[in-house]
Amino acid sequence: MSAARLDIPGRGSIIIDEKGYLLDWQDWSPEVARTMAEADGVEMGEDHWVVLNIFRDYFKQYEIEPPMRALVRLTREALGEEKGSSRYLYRLFPDGPGTQACRYAGLPRPVSCI
Repeated sequence: MSAARLDIPGRGSIIIDEKGYLLDWQDWSPEVARTMAEADGVEMGEDHWVVLNIFRDYFKQYEIEPPMRALVRLTREALGEEKGSSRYLYRLFPDGPGTQACRYAGLPRPVSCI
């Protein structure tokens, strides 16, 4: 596995793997998420942060990223029925909510990620 550096404005650089995931989850901060999103052309809004917090809370409890069904259910509970769908999550995270949101949340690469 090769490592790279991600430059965080006002903070310096952190180490990421070849897919862009943090090697040390303790390096995460909102600035890290913003930098990753900006590099992907994603403008972070309030709903993005809700989903990132869902990821981080779920990971703290279960030590794994939420499966898609759980993510949809938790998003529906947090944001309402009209936003609680995989279609909405893909609009927020076009490269895949399971992988892209997980990366922005500073969590390890999902087990199901190849």
